[in-house]
Amino acid sequence: MKILGISGSLRSDSHNTRLLRAAGRQLAPGAELEVYGGLRLIPPYDQDDDHGVGPRAVADLRAAIDEADAILIATPEYNRSIPGALKNALDWASRPHSTNPLRNKPVAVIGASTGHFGAVWAQAELRKVMGATGARVIEAELPVGVADEAFGEDGSLIDPHAEGLADILRQLEELVAQRQELVAA
Repeated sequence: MKILGISGSLRSDSHNTRLLRAAGRQLAPGAELEVYGGLRLIPPYDQDDDHGVGPRAVADLRAAIDEADAILIATPEYNRSIPGALKNALDWASRPHSTNPLRNKPVAVIGASTGHFGAVWAQAELRKVMGATGARVIEAELPVGVADEAFGEDGSLIDPHAEGLADILRQLEELVAQRQELVAA
């Protein structure tokens, strides 16, 4: 099983990218997480430039989503919502609505922030956006607050409130298995 991890942060030492890497260490045997690194290359969405494939960076994003069995998005929270670069990339990926690569794709949303609430508002907004794209979104959330203290020196997640990560990953794996059964039938 291949999971595409998308960090909503552009920062090189992002807490959310660290959260994705920590999630990758908790996956079941045979599952792998690939962290997408092209978010900063996605141009602002402009329908005039959307001719099916879009600019090269958009085509790369769509291909990465299409090739993945599931998506795990880790989002920071900017002004109680989703970072603009992440929302923009999802707007590109969601076109055309009826055949976009997110359609029926299993998706889980997690998040980390330096505040105490762990990006809960951004996670709620992002689940709503992902549902609108046609993705199969897990309703669970993982708020990792005070993120600058949530990781060990080895990058492991040490926040005792983040124990739900394993359950979210299990739910994501179950959705992938269900989808594969439907395709095989």
